[in-house]
Amino acid sequence: MSPSLLIDQPSQNGTAQPLTAAPYGAGPPLKNGFEIPTTIEDVAQTNPELRNNPSLQVTADHRIKMVEAPIHAPGPGEVLLHIKTTGICGSDIHFWKSGAIGSLKVEGDCILGHEAAGVVLQCGEGVSSLKRGDRVAVEPGVPCGQCFLCSDGRYNLCEDVQFTGVYPYHGTLQRYKVHPAKWLHKIPDNVSFAEGALLEPLSVVLHGINQAGLSLGRGAVICGAGPIGLIALAAARASGAHPLVITDLEPRRLDFAKKFVPTCRTYLVNRNLGNEENAAAIRQLFGSDEYSAPPTVLECTGVESSICTAAFSVRRGGTVMVIGVGKPVIHNIPFMHISLAEINLKFINRYRDTWPAGISALEGGILDLGPLVSHVFPLDGALDAMQMCSDLSKGSIKVQIVDNVDVLSAIDR
Repeated sequence: MSPSLLIDQPSQNGTAQPLTAAPYGAGPPLKNGFEIPTTIEDVAQTNPELRNNPSLQVTADHRIKMVEAPIHAPGPGEVLLHIKTTGICGSDIHFWKSGAIGSLKVEGDCILGHEAAGVVLQCGEGVSSLKRGDRVAVEPGVPCGQCFLCSDGRYNLCEDVQFTGVYPYHGTLQRYKVHPAKWLHKIPDNVSFAEGALLEPLSVVLHGINQAGLSLGRGAVICGAGPIGLIALAAARASGAHPLVITDLEPRRLDFAKKFVPTCRTYLVNRNLGNEENAAAIRQLFGSDEYSAPPTVLECTGVESSICTAAFSVRRGGTVMVIGVGKPVIHNIPFMHISLAEINLKFINRYRDTWPAGISALEGGILDLGPLVSHVFPLDGALDAMQMCSDLSKGSIKVQIVDNVDVLSAIDR
């Protein structure tokens, strides 16, 4: 029999195990009838690190901490993963600093992280699509599969979704993670774990672009040169949109955008101008008449002033696609301008059926997102990584946390 890592009880009902399953930091978890294979014990004698599951957790009182988490055995339809790479998202910082994003609140200790890729260590009962050693990217949302939205294929709108890294469901900033096999996607050999982790933010962009409908040879504006905005810039370029203008308040980010996609034009938002004045300057980069104005704006910040600028920038009859996540309530949207110009103001919620397309784009060299990874930290340096991301003056683009322990080779010896 192949060695396995049956260390704690399986998760229940094929879903991610909530935090109530086992207390963290309370010593070794109960084995509940499962025996740890002798081979794992032998390996642990020479490499005790394999028995550890360090995790980065956020608390309800806005703290982050590194704590040992239990290792769960996969239940039916599930897979035990060694998480190799996790990217830090702005939402992770929001949960830490603010304790909530809209209605999503941190009400107890929760392991963060949802932009992840790893390797399969063990498959639970009934899993035939994956095997040990497969390299996979994690689609973090696990919908109920029963509601009318799931039946209609719009599973990203499921109200009962269990989303990795959103309380009370454990995230990927840990060494070992159980996840349903259905929501894991094999990545080819020429796609790195770093790129595999970038498939999650790429999926956000792909869903936005699919809903916005970019056109070959038609111009577009990307508001915001953060990670999502930069991925949107690259994806818009790959889709054939031209000319492209990307905006931001930070000159260094615009400099990076120009190096990342040399054919783009950049616009440094003038804090001393109003939304309409900034929009007029953006429009001038496309031409002087209404026909030349961009038919599509991808708004990647969620900031009220940026959404307003986007509305004044887009061509009459055009589309403003808000990809960014903002405040729960925004009061100052230019309603009558949007109405009289018949502007389509659209929004997205995460993504659906985007991983296969994203993997194909990376495998085929249509997109090269590697340059976005500006900083890499080891798993035991996750606290430092979060501090880096939370300070915009540090100049990070995408920070990733990697675990270089070779668990698979150790258990296969």
